[in-house]
Amino acid sequence: MKRSLPPLNGLRAFEAAARHMSFTDAAEELSVTQAAISHQVRGLEQRLGLKLFVRRNRSLLLSEAGQAYLPAVRSAFDQLNEATEKLLQKDRGGHLTVTTTSSFAMKWLVPRLGGFQRANPEIDVRISTGTSLVEFSREDVDIGIRYGRGQWPNLVAERLVDEDVMPVCAPSLVKGPNGLKKPADLKRFTLLHSINFPDDWQVWLTAAGVKGVDASRGLSFDFALATYQAAMDGLGVALGRNPLVEPDLKAGRLVVPFEFKRSSDFAYYVVYPPEAIRRRKIKAFRDWVVSLSEIASPAAGS
Repeated sequence: MKRSLPPLNGLRAFEAAARHMSFTDAAEELSVTQAAISHQVRGLEQRLGLKLFVRRNRSLLLSEAGQAYLPAVRSAFDQLNEATEKLLQKDRGGHLTVTTTSSFAMKWLVPRLGGFQRANPEIDVRISTGTSLVEFSREDVDIGIRYGRGQWPNLVAERLVDEDVMPVCAPSLVKGPNGLKKPADLKRFTLLHSINFPDDWQVWLTAAGVKGVDASRGLSFDFALATYQAAMDGLGVALGRNPLVEPDLKAGRLVVPFEFKRSSDFAYYVVYPPEAIRRRKIKAFRDWVVSLSEIASPAAGS
């Protein structure tokens, strides 16, 4: 059904003037001029074909039509205000769905998430993991953390965590006279591979100037954390990516046997549609996670 509604500005001017019984006070409340209030009320009266006020030299009174009209107008504005407050309150809190990879969620995001919860107890975070690129317009996702070069069409991408790649292994592998001491010693140890990065070892060995090591040999895993677990269990040497190995390095479950690291062109980015930042809970998470990047070590992962 087509609605024939009077102009909203006219209704706002009428309601404010009727509440204050003053065009001047209504103008101050609405941050417009007294002449603007008078013009908007007059336009509303012309639209309705009725006089809403009885104007006198130094006073303003509601006409009979104005008295009849005011309760419905005031009620409508009260309902709009209440609905708006409820909507804003819902956006301040409720569920916030964050998409990222399983490895990044487990090793970097989740250990830090308590800080966000303490600062925003009204927001219930849901972590959705996977390797496929989520379509924000089609899926129930608010914000994401993606691994790549920061180029995703129609999305804002802010660099969050950089990446270095370096060998990691169990502490037991570096001990004793036959321990892993230098890159050339890798020929005596099993290489651990993540199938998401099949050329990792060859690229790292070339960058490090290491020869005589068959980069295709070793154990392969389809999940980065399984590769790191195998390294912690002493099965061989893996290529670690910060921040995925950072917790295990700090805990002493993994060690870096030598200093050479290879910088990567890839990084983790916080991503979201441009218009999403207007939503308070999304902005709260974006601001929090970006603030962590200022103190995060060089990083990234799969």
